[in-house]
Amino acid sequence: MFLKRNKVALRALEPHDADLLYRWENDPLLWLVSFTQIPFSRFILEEFVNSAHQDIYTNKQLRLMVNDDSTNETVGIVDLFDFEPQHARLGVGIYIHESKRNQGYALDCLELIKTYCFNTLHLKQIYAHVTATNEASLALFAKAGFEKQGIKKCWNKTGLNSYEDVCFLQCVQKLE
Repeated sequence: MFLKRNKVALRALEPHDADLLYRWENDPLLWLVSFTQIPFSRFILEEFVNSAHQDIYTNKQLRLMVNDDSTNETVGIVDLFDFEPQHARLGVGIYIHESKRNQGYALDCLELIKTYCFNTLHLKQIYAHVTATNEASLALFAKAGFEKQGIKKCWNKTGLNSYEDVCFLQCVQKLE
């Protein structure tokens, strides 16, 4: 395991994760937040998992699987993206399977990610984009110490002529 907190452990991708990624990445309900419009083939996901070079400095991103530490069940995914070492920041996205939500996994993940980003990567800030109507995620990020810095009007297209606002959330490391 990579990082642990309470009942959550974050780990790198493993070959057996391809099946789970295949189910989650091909769920059309998630495409709006993942900016995907087409399904992924099992082959593409297997290649991704098997060739995933987990170096955030090279790839400017890192995908971690979220496990329940007591059962070792994979319950979600954390994506670190747009890594900018020069400006000491990156974006974070989190997905917890609907059957495992509201059980503290997401908050533990964000706390682990903050520790990793601030103490290991020596970043100044982490940010997230959350749709303005996603009250549960807005509350989660606020509880984890993220502050709403602004709203991106009509940012995500949700239909032929419909758009949704997105909140820009930021957690800035406070130096002691």
